[in-house]
Amino acid sequence: QVQLVESGGGLVQAGGSLRLSCAASGSIFRINTMGWYRQAPGKQRELVATITSGGSTNYADSVKGRFTISRDNAKNTVYLQMNSLKPEDTAVYQCRLEQAVFRSWGQGTQVTVSA
Repeated sequence: QVQLVESGGGLVQAGGSLRLSCAASGSIFRINTMGWYRQAPGKQRELVATITSGGSTNYADSVKGRFTISRDNAKNTVYLQMNSLKPEDTAVYQCRLEQAVFRSWGQGTQVTVSA
């Protein structure tokens, strides 16, 4: 059984920064992919960024150059450093873990960016 707990969301002005954290616990396989997804009201959930256990990253075009995903394998924790935030980044951000046939989601953390 896997649990993912996000933290670090909040309210920030446009141009500001936030750092999200997601701590995974339970049966974590050595090889896995963790990522961040977001969903704004009235919009579909979208991929923000992913990172493999080997450190390979992938970003949505909308956040490339502004967001940085990283992980600490010793702590089973993934981070999302969000810089130069825009109002369009406002959404509920969820952490996801994929390993073998298993997929787990965190409860989500709200990020609100004011103009």
